[in-house]
Amino acid sequence: MSNRIILLGATGYTGDIVLNALVRRGVRPTVAGRNPAALSALAERTGGLDHLVVDAATPDGLRKHLQNGDVLITTVGPFERFGFPVAQAAADAGAHYIDSSGEVGFVRTLHHRHHHRARETGAVMIPAFGYDYVPGALAAALALQKAGTAARSIDIGYFATGPIWRGISQGTRTTMRDGMTLPSPRWRRRALVEERTASRVRRFTVRGHRKSAFLVSGTEVLFLPGEFPSLDDVTVYNGWFPELSRFLSLYSALANATTHLPAGDRITGALTRPLLLGPPGGPDAALRAKIPSYVVAVASSGVQSRDPLAEVHLEGSNPYSLTGELIAWAAHHIATHADVTPGVVGPVTAFGLDTLQKGCAELGLVSV
Repeated sequence: MSNRIILLGATGYTGDIVLNALVRRGVRPTVAGRNPAALSALAERTGGLDHLVVDAATPDGLRKHLQNGDVLITTVGPFERFGFPVAQAAADAGAHYIDSSGEVGFVRTLHHRHHHRARETGAVMIPAFGYDYVPGALAAALALQKAGTAARSIDIGYFATGPIWRGISQGTRTTMRDGMTLPSPRWRRRALVEERTASRVRRFTVRGHRKSAFLVSGTEVLFLPGEFPSLDDVTVYNGWFPELSRFLSLYSALANATTHLPAGDRITGALTRPLLLGPPGGPDAALRAKIPSYVVAVASSGVQSRDPLAEVHLEGSNPYSLTGELIAWAAHHIATHADVTPGVVGPVTAFGLDTLQKGCAELGLVSV
C-alpha cells in the first residue's frame, strides 16, 4: 500500500511541473496551499484530486494534516523565508519530506535542526532534490566510484545549452541576484569554508569544447564528504553563461565591495537589478524542450593536480522539467518502497547509488 503524497505549492510554477510529473506516473497526490479557489480549480482540472487548504506559515498550521509515513513535497520558496515551518511540521509528524530548494544555507540549517529527529522517526528528509543538486551529486559519486581511493578532489560543473537566458524563471533570476552577494560554501582541506561567489573560474570539457564556469553554492559540499570520507575538496561551478564567467566574477567582486560602503544596499541593488530582467513565471514546455541540461564531474588526486582520475558527463532534460521528474520519482519511490535511509540526507545516501542511477536513467539523465 502506498503512503499518501501531499504536494504543497501545486499552484505555482515548479509545483505545476511536479504535479504533472506525478500524474503521468499514475499518482494522485493531495494538493495543498492557502488559496481555496485556486486549489478547487486545480483539483477539478486534474480530475478531482483531494486538496487541503493549509496555513504553512506556522508548523501547527500544516502539522495537523500530516501523518507518520506521509510524503510531503514542498515547492514554496524562497525557502529561507517560507521553508522552515513546513520542514518543522514534517519532522514533528514523522513525515517524509522533499523540497525543490536551491538554497544551501537552508539545507545546512535543516540538517542541524531535524537530522536526529528524522532518524528517530524513520523519516527521510531530502532537501534540494532537483536539478540543483541531484545531477551533480550523481555525477560526482559515479566519478569517485570510478576513480577509487586515490581520489581526493571533485569538481562539479553545471551547464545548459540552447537559449538559456530566455529559459530562466523569475524565481531563478531572483536566486541568482541574491547569490551574487552571498558566499558560496566549499569543502576545502576537509573543512567547510565560505568564499565569494564567482571568485573562482574553472574550465570544463562540454561536448568536446572547453567552457568556463564560476564558483557557486551546492549541496554536494555538504553531503559528499560524508559519503566519500577520503575527499579533501569539493567545489561546485555554474557554466550556464560560459562566455560571461570572468565578467561575472568581476561583477560579483564589485557587488560585494559596495555592501561595505555608505548606502551600500542601494548601490548593490542597482548593480544586481539587471539580473532580474525577464518575463514573469518561467519557460513553457516548448521552450524547456530546447534547453537540455548537462553536468560534468571531474575526480582528481588533489588541488595541485587537475589531471583527472575519472570524469563523468551526464545529460538530461531541461533543468525545470528534470526537477519535476526527479521529485515525482523520489516521492513515488519513497511512498512505495522501504529501502530509503532516514535523516536529512543527500540523494546518494537516501536511495543508494545504484537505485539513484537507475531512477535517473528512467528520467533520461544518462552518461554521455
